[in-house]
Amino acid sequence: MTAPRPLPDGVAGRGVPADQAAVRRGNLGRVLRLLRDEGPRSRARIAEETGLNKATVSSLVAELADRGLVTAGDVHRGGSVGRPGLPVQLDGRAVCAIGVELNVDFVAILVLNLRGEVLFEQRMALDVPALGAEATLDEVARLVQQARDTVRDAVPVGLTVAVPGLVRSVDGVVSLAPNLGWRDVPVLEGLAARLGPGCPVRVENDANLSAIAEWATGPEARTPDLVYLTGEVGVGGGLIVDGRLLRGTAGLSGEVGHTPLGDPDVVCGCGRRGCWETAVGLGALLRAAADPDDPVRDSTRDLEVRLAEIAARADAGDRRTLDALRQVGRALGTGAAVLINLVNPAVVLLGGYFAVLGRFLVEPMTAELQDRVFGPDLAGARVVLSELGFTAAVRGGAHVALETVFDDPTRVPPRAS
Repeated sequence: MTAPRPLPDGVAGRGVPADQAAVRRGNLGRVLRLLRDEGPRSRARIAEETGLNKATVSSLVAELADRGLVTAGDVHRGGSVGRPGLPVQLDGRAVCAIGVELNVDFVAILVLNLRGEVLFEQRMALDVPALGAEATLDEVARLVQQARDTVRDAVPVGLTVAVPGLVRSVDGVVSLAPNLGWRDVPVLEGLAARLGPGCPVRVENDANLSAIAEWATGPEARTPDLVYLTGEVGVGGGLIVDGRLLRGTAGLSGEVGHTPLGDPDVVCGCGRRGCWETAVGLGALLRAAADPDDPVRDSTRDLEVRLAEIAARADAGDRRTLDALRQVGRALGTGAAVLINLVNPAVVLLGGYFAVLGRFLVEPMTAELQDRVFGPDLAGARVVLSELGFTAAVRGGAHVALETVFDDPTRVPPRAS
């Protein structure tokens, strides 16, 4: 998750000749991250906080400004004696990154600039399983092009696509996404062909990207041990352990929805029986709360509208709805207890529909956790509702793309003079 700290100027390691270009790239990123994380700074303060000399900092700031990544703010007088410093602040309004989420019944897109400001956002209902992979990628490419046309002044540095399933991030192939009906779909290759050069494409698991978004920008940011659970048609989990995303040997970790914690008589979308998502996924809630012809089970309607209707019924005291929510909450606690016992997180974050309906789920979930977590006081874990809502995966995707600039600011070319 976090990049290694750049080495001081001219030092590349014991007995290893310094790669001056690599050192400079690292220090450019070092200054850029400082301004992002800590806010505007004078050059003198940047030098003090990074340990770089003032001449080096001035040179780095000049290059970052030439690339349109930083700008000098107003003169800061502050009552100090001597010449006032000119604060340097993060700019990057001409640079953006795109996050896209594909899910069973919608596709969403979010464009952020380097400051993390939203430049474009849209979600539309889409029956992805019925549409098929190729037609879905056509729709994604159209939506991305619409975003690029809208945000003309910002050059995209990358596009990250979130998919609910097993993803080979090394080549952007979705190995298996059972709820989408996809197997071995070359998403990266397909989108790159449709969009052309100029915007590198990356593909990742949706829950992992959501966990990254929470760790990087959410209220629980920088919590070193964090479990993120997303509830949609499927159920995924992103695990941050000691400040790093837990990926596993093949990069396929986090498929918590397919742990055998559900009803063994219920068939999951993956074809197996008794997966956890058969007990806590959106489908499980809707089956328990409403008849098949009920509007809340109409997947062509906006998901948030349907969830608002479920919440309204619960608030009105509808017994069937309340029983369904209590049932899901208890099952949620059963699986979350396994994760708490396994990795001992400080926070269990509930995202997706779990967050939207969290006020009805947390009480039965917590009661189940108290019975099943081995350590006292839930082993120190807190259950928290995500504030990023259904934007977590797209925010995580845009964040991952933006990180490439903080890792190497020279990826952004100097502005034409």
